[in-house]
Amino acid sequence: MSISETVVLNKEEIEIPENVEVNVSPDYFVEIKGKLGKIVKDLSPHRLKISKNKYRIYKDGNKVVVETMIKGKRGVALLYTLVSKIRAAIKGVNEGYTYKLKIIYSHFPVTVKVKGKEVYIENFIGERSPRKARIIGEYTKVEVKGEDIEVTGIDKDDVSQTAANIQQATKIKKRDPRKFLDGIYIYYRSK
Repeated sequence: MSISETVVLNKEEIEIPENVEVNVSPDYFVEIKGKLGKIVKDLSPHRLKISKNKYRIYKDGNKVVVETMIKGKRGVALLYTLVSKIRAAIKGVNEGYTYKLKIIYSHFPVTVKVKGKEVYIENFIGERSPRKARIIGEYTKVEVKGEDIEVTGIDKDDVSQTAANIQQATKIKKRDPRKFLDGIYIYYRSK
C-alpha cells in the first residue's frame, strides 16, 4: 500500500508568509528561509520512531500541509508536534526569539563572560574554577549587559536550551536554598 492509497486521519495546514520560503525534501528535511536566516528541521520518521508511510508533508501553494495516518492520540500528538515546530521556525526566521536572564548574588560578586561557544560564570559563590554553559546553534548569540544576560536567535529550540544551560550551570547543591539564592534566572521569554 503506497502513501497515496492510505487513509488520512489527521491533517493540518500552515500558512506561509510572503517573505518566507519553505522547501520540503523527500527525506523529511524542512528548510525555512527568511530575512534573519535559515533553519533546517529534521522531521524524518526515524527520529519519531514511525515508518515512512505513516505521514507526509508537502507544499501546496503558500501552505505546508502535514498529514498523518496514525489513529488516536498518538497521531494527533505527532501532527501537532510537527506543526508547532514548523510554525516556530517560520516565526523565528521573521522575528527571532529572545530570552533574558538576571544575575543575582548576595554573597560573592559574579562575573559572566562569553568566550566562543561557551559562557563562563566566574566567582559564583566563591568558587575558584569558573562554571561553564554551552551555547547551542550557529545563530544563537549571548550578550552580557550589566546584571542581565540576553540570549537571541532564530531557532526557538537552540535559544531556549542555551538559556536553560546558563540557568542550570548556576544550580546550587549541598547548601540551604533558602539562604543561598544566588544564581542566574530566566525572567523573560519572547512569545
